[in-house]
Amino acid sequence: MRTAVILGATGLVGKALMKQLLEDSDFSQVKVLVRRSTGIIHAKLKEIVINFDEPEEWAHEVIGDVLFAAFGTTLKKAGGKEAQYKVDYSYQFLVARLAAINSVPDCILVSSAGASIDSKFFYSRMKAELDRDVAKLDFDRLVIMKPSMLIGEREDSRMGETVGSIIMKALFWIPGIRKYRPIPGTIVAQAMIHAYKNPGVHPITQYSLDTLFDMN
Repeated sequence: MRTAVILGATGLVGKALMKQLLEDSDFSQVKVLVRRSTGIIHAKLKEIVINFDEPEEWAHEVIGDVLFAAFGTTLKKAGGKEAQYKVDYSYQFLVARLAAINSVPDCILVSSAGASIDSKFFYSRMKAELDRDVAKLDFDRLVIMKPSMLIGEREDSRMGETVGSIIMKALFWIPGIRKYRPIPGTIVAQAMIHAYKNPGVHPITQYSLDTLFDMN
């Protein structure tokens, strides 16, 4: 029986992941690190409401068999690049580092299909920096998921993503576009669990979008 630690349980992927893990008989406890309550009550769920700026208060809770990291926000919601970087990179790297220090063996990290240190886009560079730096931590196994645009029901409406997903669905058959087609958050969550349970996955693996669809 395993204990999972989830970062980002109120987001699209994290919420789907939490629900799937709560129904998974291989896990006896699901710990979620959140800034606000998920509103979910379950015998297997341990909800830990934290202030990311006070890690000394909750660092001891980052203990389990696997860390599922699916934390993030948008530039608009954060209010600027500096604030988004703090959430997407700084807070997420902090939790990953604490997990490694606390000897959590595995980490499954959600990145982005366009992540690249050399990208012209802030978001893509930020994701690539996180991928690179988490890979340097002392995990037995790190799996980096690289989905494209995520779709599904969110608490906050994102018109840009809705319009973008419609366009990408219409154009995904064009060579070079296929890997950027929209993907439901539920499928990414399924792929994360699959990757963790598959001992044959290499120590550091980057799952492409097509690989995620194949896992559904």
